Amino acid sequence: QVQLVESGGGLVQAGGSLRLSCAASGRTSYAMGWFRQAPGKEREFVIAITWSGGRTYYADSVKGRFAISRDNAKNTVYLQMNNLKPGDTAVYYCGYMTRNVYIADYWGQGTQVTVSS
Repeated sequence: QVQLVESGGGLVQAGGSLRLSCAASGRTSYAMGWFRQAPGKEREFVIAITWSGGRTYYADSVKGRFAISRDNAKNTVYLQMNNLKPGDTAVYYCGYMTRNVYIADYWGQGTQVTVSS
């Protein structure tokens, strides 16, 4: 069984930064990353990193502003969000992927990120 524990998030002004973290327990995944869901919208892929090789994947909307990193020893991934925009406001979910970086098999509990203008 895989458990994901998220931390971080909160309220920030436009142009500000936030950092999220997600610690996984259980077996090693193929990849981990983040998805987000804004009110009235479907959950969407944001960013991911593979455990082996550290290959990264980004949604076009966050390229150049968001970065993902991993700590293999802690089985933890980090999402650094810079130059945040009001459009980034959403609940951010950590995802644990076993075969496809765009399809999560397990989810974290979600953390709210609110960007004020």
